[in-house]
Amino acid sequence: MAAPRTGETVAWRPKAGEIPTSPGVYRFRDPRGRVLYVGKAKNLRARLTNYFQPLRSLHERTRRMVLTAAGVEWTVVGTELEALQLEYSWIKEFSPPFNVQFRDDKSYPYLAITLGDEVPRVLITRNRRLKGAKYFGPYTKVWAIRETLDLMLKVFPVRSCSDTTYRRAELTGRPCLLGDIGKCAAPCVGRIPRAAHQDLAQDLAAFMGGGDRRFRADLTKRMQEASAALNFEEAARVRDALGAMDAALAKTAVVLGEDVDTDVFGIADDELAASVVQFIVRGGRIRGTRSWVVDKELDVALGELVETVLRNAYDEDAYPPREVLVPELPDDADELGVWLSQRRAEGREAEGLRGSGRTRLHVAERGEKAALAETASRNAAQALMLYKTRRSADFTARSQALAELQEALGLDEAPLRIECFDVSHLGGTNVVASMVVFEDGLPRKGQYRRFNVASTTDDTDSMRQVLSRRLAHLADEDAAPAVQGERFAYRPNLLLVDGGQPQVAAAKRALDEAGVTGIALAGIAKRLEELWRPDDDFPVILPRNSDALFLVQRLRDEAHRFAITHQRTRRKRDIASQLGEIPGLGEARVRQLLRHFGSVARLRAASEDDVAQVPGFGRVLATSVVQRLRGADPEADVMEAEPDVAEGGPDGLVHEAEGAPEPAATAR
Repeated sequence: MAAPRTGETVAWRPKAGEIPTSPGVYRFRDPRGRVLYVGKAKNLRARLTNYFQPLRSLHERTRRMVLTAAGVEWTVVGTELEALQLEYSWIKEFSPPFNVQFRDDKSYPYLAITLGDEVPRVLITRNRRLKGAKYFGPYTKVWAIRETLDLMLKVFPVRSCSDTTYRRAELTGRPCLLGDIGKCAAPCVGRIPRAAHQDLAQDLAAFMGGGDRRFRADLTKRMQEASAALNFEEAARVRDALGAMDAALAKTAVVLGEDVDTDVFGIADDELAASVVQFIVRGGRIRGTRSWVVDKELDVALGELVETVLRNAYDEDAYPPREVLVPELPDDADELGVWLSQRRAEGREAEGLRGSGRTRLHVAERGEKAALAETASRNAAQALMLYKTRRSADFTARSQALAELQEALGLDEAPLRIECFDVSHLGGTNVVASMVVFEDGLPRKGQYRRFNVASTTDDTDSMRQVLSRRLAHLADEDAAPAVQGERFAYRPNLLLVDGGQPQVAAAKRALDEAGVTGIALAGIAKRLEELWRPDDDFPVILPRNSDALFLVQRLRDEAHRFAITHQRTRRKRDIASQLGEIPGLGEARVRQLLRHFGSVARLRAASEDDVAQVPGFGRVLATSVVQRLRGADPEADVMEAEPDVAEGGPDGLVHEAEGAPEPAATAR
């Protein structure tokens, strides 16, 4: 079959009239019959029609999936809930490559109580498939759960020995060391009836499940009764058990009310990947945490990602609590809530628990739950950054990334030195640019550079100016950088600019005007799916989840971050120059003012009353500050500041590494 032209769709597209309008689940297959993607729809015709628009209008990843496929098939179901359940089953069965793929970044330890055994045992395990066991966790650190278990055995002396050790004790009539030191009730030698030991294991499970308050009250009452009966030995034993319980509880932070059972999900994502953090809250305390790394093949909205996250979290080994907090509700939140309630009922029934209840799915908007959800989101963002950094820093991954870039861009050698440029501005003012440098796939922050653009017509003109100024510092190929004494003169193998064809064309003009040859050039498209080379009609598409794409993404993000940081510094310096002209307002008070409001935007929007509340600022000084800021022309002020920030050289290049102090502003 001939490949379709850009404006066409695929030849195997089904006729619209053949596709039903009912709810259902669809599967894209490749020529060998492999399932590429599974999706569901309230209206199959409306959803599938979106995949068969002209190819040029499709998102790049969707276009690649449609071109890879050889056909699509669908199954009609009665309700949207049935569609959700069937989609879940097919994704589990086929593991389609274009669906979101989850990878647990580690095997987490759990605390398990084998309530299904005749003589229950408590143990720490990573195996989630022990028959009849009740699990608690997961826990991020093995040592943390070991410490908690050691304390709990003083209160609930359930057996924790292996089956071999238990049988040996039964045969010899002698308990193990834990029985001698009071951390096991020793049912192996009949010190406690097996039925009583079962009750002890149930109590431990209830405590770990959030029943802190009841057990603490019971122990306190027993201690007081023993003391009143002058049974001080028993009172001291109960007191020690109460102390052990308090020590165990102190290891888990109280975050919500004691009757709150909820799972809180935080999600952070970008174009390539996402990370998920789950806080497991039982009895108002965080009993465990869990995290995943997500590889995104097709572009999915946050709501759709939430749905996939929940299906992955509550598979056959886990069921949801009464409440689940997510950052955003998916479109079919009602059906997903019903599915979660069914999973909860099935899980509790399997454990022999009563009152299955219903799971509530919602977004926390205020109060303690919202604060906890924000904490989960921050943890997810940190986990995503750590995942990307570790992947980029790995030597093997870096080598692979450079080799893939060399092949994709058709370079003669691997780009060992890459310079990436980004332009940033605020509504057309305060135009700045950044240059970040990666050598051997690692950032060289000492060689980062900042640029200030005095006047420009648009982003492409700004990019051309910045590249021209950078290329002016290039040493001749025959001159050694050590002689010039300027690491900035090192010749890059590859120049990357943030942008598509227009920005690449502007950078190419700068190279041509400078007469520089032998340096590769490419532009990073906005969504980081494409690399544009000069004079090419089509972009270079790097494989999804490739090390090269992760390296390019990190370069783009670093250049953007560095440019934004410089722009904010300049804006603060501009406003500090304005405030410094007010009589009675010195540098210390200007810094105090900026610290108090936290940002330039908040300070500009502040009223006289707001400024007067700053320690050391009276009504007269507050009036002067507000009048100065309200009466100033911000755009004119930026232009006045240009000579001040160009101290690095006449071309406006600020010669400083990241983290070095900014040059002081010249008094006007």
